[in-house]
Amino acid sequence: MEVVKIEKMCKTYLMGKTHLQALRDVDLAVGQGQYLAIMGPSGSGKSTLLNLLGCLDRPSSGRYFLGGSDVSRMNDTELSQIRGKRIGFIFQSYNLIAQLNVLENIELPMFYQGVSAADSNRRACELADIVGLGDRIKHRPAELSGGQQQRVAIARALANDPVILLADEPTGNLDSASGAEILTILDGLQARNKTLIVVTHDEGIASRAQRTIHLLDGRIDRDCLN
Repeated sequence: MEVVKIEKMCKTYLMGKTHLQALRDVDLAVGQGQYLAIMGPSGSGKSTLLNLLGCLDRPSSGRYFLGGSDVSRMNDTELSQIRGKRIGFIFQSYNLIAQLNVLENIELPMFYQGVSAADSNRRACELADIVGLGDRIKHRPAELSGGQQQRVAIARALANDPVILLADEPTGNLDSASGAEILTILDGLQARNKTLIVVTHDEGIASRAQRTIHLLDGRIDRDCLN
C-alpha cells in the first residue's frame, strides 16, 4: 500500500524578481513500511521536498497524497492537524524542551492531540523503553548526551503513531558511536513496519535504507533499490 504519492510536484520561490524552481515535476511513491533515503548536492531540492512531505509548505503545482488524503489541497488548519496526527519529525538539532524531562517531552505531542494523561503517560513509558531510555525518564535534556537526546526526539516523533517518520540528517550532530546507535534504532523502526524517509549526505547512512533517490536540480536523477 502506498502511504506517500506525489504527482508532478513543482515548487517555485520568488526571489526578488527572479523565480527559482526548487522542484520540477517530481513523481514519487513510497509504500507502507519502506525505508527511503533522499540524497543530493546542496541546492538539489532535498530540504524543499522534505518540507513538502512534512506539510510545512505547499507545492506550487502537482498533488501530494498522504495515507490516501490529498494534503496538497488542504488549508493551514487542516495541514496543522495532519502534522500533529500523521507525521513524525526527527531533527538534527533534537528540538527538545529544556524545562521538560524525558517523559514530558515524549508526552507533548499527545497533549496537543487531547490524549488523556493516563494514556499518554503509558505510551511515553513504552516509547522510552523502545529507545533504551526507560531508566532516564525523569532526566532533563541537559542531563543527557547528544545521542540520548536524539533518542528522546525519536520517541517523541512516534508518540501519535504517525503514518510517516521524516528525519533530517538525524546523526549530523553526533559522534560516530552515538550515530551508529541512532541508526540501529531507525533500522528497528523499519522492522516494525514504520515508513521512514531520511534526508542525508552520507552514503553509509543511505545504504541502510531499502531505497535511495538522488535529487539533482530539483528533479529525481536516480531512484535505486539498495
